[in-house]
Amino acid sequence: MQNSKVKILKTEILSDNWYTLNKITFEKTKRDGSSEIQSREAYDRGNGATILLYNKDQNTVILTKQFRLPTYINGNSDGMLIETCAGLLDNDNPEECIKRETEEETGYKISKVEKVFESYMSPGSVTEILHFFIAEYSKEMKTTDGGGLEEEGEDIEVLELSFDETLAMIDSGEIKDAKTIMLLQHVRVKNIM
Repeated sequence: MQNSKVKILKTEILSDNWYTLNKITFEKTKRDGSSEIQSREAYDRGNGATILLYNKDQNTVILTKQFRLPTYINGNSDGMLIETCAGLLDNDNPEECIKRETEEETGYKISKVEKVFESYMSPGSVTEILHFFIAEYSKEMKTTDGGGLEEEGEDIEVLELSFDETLAMIDSGEIKDAKTIMLLQHVRVKNIM
């Protein structure tokens, strides 16, 4: 359902090199009944999915580590980020997407996933909704080394860490990725591990 208090007046494409950056001019009715015209930029990169793989018996989780340019240019000295496996939907449904991404990035072939929630990750400037999943894994599910797809420029290190260690890494600042922190905290709060 569209908001009757917002009217899109103009959309201009500023860039469509990697994804699409639009400048949107809109009229918005304020709470006091007056209206104003505003312009904002919105980056559309599509929607995505992310997953935390966990093993209750070993008290471990699977995370990834890879170079992330935006973090590098904003103070992350080596640009490497520890995070949950994730990917863009690319016209798949979220469950199929995350199963595919899990196998490509981590090498684990999973068949059963549980969706736990979805979230706008940076609603002031990015349109993306991220679908959050968790799934149990075992060593028998490991079919490849993972590492991502070379043709997509991925060079992903797969990490198997103790759950307690990952919580300490949040406190120390070694884990700074929002989706990863959200999933680790979800598993903690729900007493899954």
